[in-house]
Amino acid sequence: MSLALGIQRSTLAHSIARYILRLTGWRTAVISPHPSRCVMIGAPHTSNWDFFVVLLLMAVESIPIRWLGKDSLFRWPLGVFMRSFGAIPVNRRGNNNLVDQIAARFDEHDELIIGLSPEGTRSKTSRWRTGFYYIALKADVPIVMAYIDYKNKVCGLGPSLKPTGDIQADFKIIREFYSGILGMHPDKQGEIELSVK
Repeated sequence: MSLALGIQRSTLAHSIARYILRLTGWRTAVISPHPSRCVMIGAPHTSNWDFFVVLLLMAVESIPIRWLGKDSLFRWPLGVFMRSFGAIPVNRRGNNNLVDQIAARFDEHDELIIGLSPEGTRSKTSRWRTGFYYIALKADVPIVMAYIDYKNKVCGLGPSLKPTGDIQADFKIIREFYSGILGMHPDKQGEIELSVK
């Protein structure tokens, strides 16, 4: 059983995570119900600490988020660790279409939440990668807007958006939602603008 599923089902993990959040002054805020099949984007991403905050969110709100990793990292013994943390192997070599690969995963599961960071880096960037959008569009699943707001110490899930194919219009909605949400290092946040896949 992966850590993603283990966190979802563990009462002990839930209690510990809730205690840590309370101790540090953080809280969660989730618009329910969230889809059981979706691409979940997380922003802003400006620190390694974001990962630990996401783990707390997963435990408290019972959200089994899966993430992507290069298939070369899944060889023994590292592969055991990767899978335990809910990682899904993907082939990034050659002409393999990553969007098609990931979208196809949704055909294999009744429930699947794949978490992606559209910024793709903790450093400042003025362009978001758009792969997450085309994955959701091809898989016909919604995009859920997850966030970590260090200013207000809130981590959670915002609204979901079913991509229409009009990426400019859909990105406007995403941009408006994330407006005012601050990462740990606001100086590393750039404008949410379109980039190529």
